Amino acid sequence: MQAPDKLKGHILIASEIEQEIERLESTLKPLRVVSFFEENFKIEHAKLVTAEAYISESETKYIIIAAVEFTTVAQNSLLKLLEEPPKNIEFIIISPTKSNLLPTVRSRLPILKVEQTHQKEVLDIHLAKIDYKEIFDFLKANARVSKNEAKGLVEALYYRATVVDKLILSERQLDNFDKAYRLLDLNARAQSVFAMLLMSFTGERG
Repeated sequence: MQAPDKLKGHILIASEIEQEIERLESTLKPLRVVSFFEENFKIEHAKLVTAEAYISESETKYIIIAAVEFTTVAQNSLLKLLEEPPKNIEFIIISPTKSNLLPTVRSRLPILKVEQTHQKEVLDIHLAKIDYKEIFDFLKANARVSKNEAKGLVEALYYRATVVDKLILSERQLDNFDKAYRLLDLNARAQSVFAMLLMSFTGERG
């Protein structure tokens, strides 16, 4: 198999992180790929990435930094490395949401988003004609979800609205989806975030 054309470093926004790592490892063969996948990427993981980056390579080596969440300290420690990577080193960062990453990190690499329409869990909720009972049932069913599960549900609601129900979202609804990720990152109650999103659909009909 011939070596692939050189893939430049980038940020990949994808909910199926492990699947994307496997796809990249397969696509980039026979070049070397070193993956760091953590639930929460911390300073100790950043130090391992830095050590790996400074192992000299005669051919391109790809370092995949993947996590469900990234600490601010870890991201800050990688800024110089991302801006001026050692020779033959390319970084690929994989995160489920763009809001996980600091603006300073996002400014250093181009951002790509993976279309995963075939992988999305389709929620059994009809946003085009949602009523208050349906909202209450959804909030009750998802009262104890974790932050990461809540982010996944926000993505699933967006997918349901735009792909399944084929709704054209208003500016307010789009803002609410963007706000939802930020609120969850700030540890807002998931139920409050879901209520904000779902209630915006009751007010857009007419």
